[in-house]
Amino acid sequence: MRYRSKVNTPQVTVPQGERFDRLDALRGVAIVWMACFHAAYDLNHFGFIRTNFYSDPVWTVQRICIVSLFLFCAGLGQSVALAQGQSWRRFWRRWAQVAGCAVLVSIGSWIMFPRSWIYFGVLHGIALMLILTRLAAPLGRWLWPLGLAAVLLPHFAQHPFFDSRLTNWVGLITRKPVTEDYAPLLPWLGVMMWGLAAGQWMLAHRRGWLAGAALRPMQPLALLGRWSLSFYMIHQPVLIGAMMAVLALKR
Repeated sequence: MRYRSKVNTPQVTVPQGERFDRLDALRGVAIVWMACFHAAYDLNHFGFIRTNFYSDPVWTVQRICIVSLFLFCAGLGQSVALAQGQSWRRFWRRWAQVAGCAVLVSIGSWIMFPRSWIYFGVLHGIALMLILTRLAAPLGRWLWPLGLAAVLLPHFAQHPFFDSRLTNWVGLITRKPVTEDYAPLLPWLGVMMWGLAAGQWMLAHRRGWLAGAALRPMQPLALLGRWSLSFYMIHQPVLIGAMMAVLALKR
């Protein structure tokens, strides 16, 4: 089964089941970086350290970089899946896993942070963006300017209408919502579009950048990158549980 982009993208096919170790390793870097960020966040929440994760550039800039890398990798992964001839049926099966995990994140965050629970965080955003980027994939190189428009639009089209919980998932807000994680459609859809466009180009012209074997020191990250969703869901309960156990032992 072949994936054929209709607009300005060379026809590319990839054997099903082929591993892309370098892409997996890059995804592994993103997930480890995110886990380190969350560990610091949890240390602050439980009082082991004192810092402001909402205004200190050390943390706010890191979050932007982590989410950007995460979504860029998701776009790269979309390009590989499409080149491998991923059917809509298989796509929806994977999508259901992401969406289901997003629901679990909402439930868990509501238990721990009832006043600032996560209703549209990274996984919620990814679930919506995966659908949109798959539909947009045939646009080929037009994904680059469309991605730029998505990134820039929140800076020029803000409106109070989008400040409510029912509408702020779009991203055209005038004030940030009170929530522990927030990854709206705009500007982040643009980053995933760039990942998809970059993946299409690399598969056509520099396939080894994605498919080459990872260097030996990076192989553990490649393995972790293949299980990124499972790691994402497990790492926070483990970190939080460990810190609560330490606090309990201090009493």
